[in-house]
Amino acid sequence: MFAAGLGVVAALIFFLFIGTQGAHLRLEGRILKVRVLALSGSGASLVMVDFRVTNPSDVPFVIDSVRLRVQPATGEPSVSTTISKPDIDNVFQYAKLLGPKYSDVLGLRDRIAPHQSFDRMVGARFEMTEAAVNARKSLQLEIEDVDGTVALISGKQAEP
Repeated sequence: MFAAGLGVVAALIFFLFIGTQGAHLRLEGRILKVRVLALSGSGASLVMVDFRVTNPSDVPFVIDSVRLRVQPATGEPSVSTTISKPDIDNVFQYAKLLGPKYSDVLGLRDRIAPHQSFDRMVGARFEMTEAAVNARKSLQLEIEDVDGTVALISGKQAEP
């Protein structure tokens, strides 16, 4: 009888979690393309990341901050200085080596509606050489909601 009671309680808890799953704010995504451009004379690089993101929850995800992290082949992870939307437009206008701009830039206060999926991009400056960025172990995109929820999207190697 005790075991049957535990089974009923476990089933109720299971259905409670399944029933409220849409209320848990989260993002899912993947990195589509990584482009790296060396900044002449400074030992720094610009990194442009195109990614696809989906909000599977029932509540909107409102962007509060965006950060990129590179885990180099050796040494400590490097956090970037994110580039603003207007500056990214200028970069693509003058740095033709990066190729075309495929997606809009993800910016602060952008909203990802419930069950919405879209492609966006982020640009950042790293105080690392182009070779060090290309030889990285991993790249991680961190997107934070205004309520504090953090989504992490990871990728590995640079595109050839």
